[in-house]
Amino acid sequence: MKGWIAPTDPDWFTFLAAQPPLEEVNFWTPSSYFTFRAETGTPFLFKLKAPHSAVAGYGLFQRYDALPEWLAWEAFGVANGAPSFAAMKSRLDKIRQRNNMQGGASLDQIGCITLSNPVFLPREAWTPQPADWPSRNLRPMQYDLSQGEGRRVWHACLPFAAAVASATAVVREVPERWGDPVLVRPRLGQAAFRLAVTEAYGRACAATGEHSLPVLEAAHIVPFAENGPHEVSNGLLLRSDVHRLFDRGYVSVDSEYRLLVSDRLRDHFKNGRSYFPMRDQAIHVPQLVADRPDPDLLQWHRDHRFLG
Repeated sequence: MKGWIAPTDPDWFTFLAAQPPLEEVNFWTPSSYFTFRAETGTPFLFKLKAPHSAVAGYGLFQRYDALPEWLAWEAFGVANGAPSFAAMKSRLDKIRQRNNMQGGASLDQIGCITLSNPVFLPREAWTPQPADWPSRNLRPMQYDLSQGEGRRVWHACLPFAAAVASATAVVREVPERWGDPVLVRPRLGQAAFRLAVTEAYGRACAATGEHSLPVLEAAHIVPFAENGPHEVSNGLLLRSDVHRLFDRGYVSVDSEYRLLVSDRLRDHFKNGRSYFPMRDQAIHVPQLVADRPDPDLLQWHRDHRFLG
């Protein structure tokens, strides 16, 4: 099985290692110039720079997005590895200046590698970086985790997989105590759900077609608090006002993906003229059939939320 080993910002690592267990983290890069691609569930190992020169943890690759800095902060919060957006922005600016990055502080979009089930190893569990790691390399490198140096560092991490036992694991134990790992698709967390829904809908509101990112929100059809999954098929990308109406049952979606608008909107507020013209209009749905709203979940919303 293939995996990735990536140089890790020590401040990012230290901050996150001190946090309570996290469902997901944002391994960000200071610009979106380089796109990162890997199979979902691929191990992504954290390599601390000199003087440590050690692999000190890992996560499971979930997705890559190029995002405005503010959206990365809204989606992940402290899981960006900083206590505040100002602290994150300051670190970004310093890295850009130190590396003479074109655009410098004027850049406002970063690369976001979402990692689920992160594990930050205690100091005594760190293992030396691969012996063949290039001395000046600052980019992630792919390794075969079933042989050579890739196997050595990965198997040094495996005993700590129990730290994420409550979440979907990436490995299963096989006849050898720590045999070859088997990929399992990790579940989406809250931040990954938001980003996945945003991209599935082409960054446009399903009901209005609005493209302004600051007002677009990923709505759960069945709320997560009521056992609704963090899956794209349980999501709709909606403008913030439509999202609130959806959550409160003033709008819903029928089995033909048409927008329903309740008469209660007029009855309760003596208004609603901005929304009634949208009644019975087809909403925009993702191109990928698997990402489209699940009919059973929409039925739940009509039965349990919609004020028809």
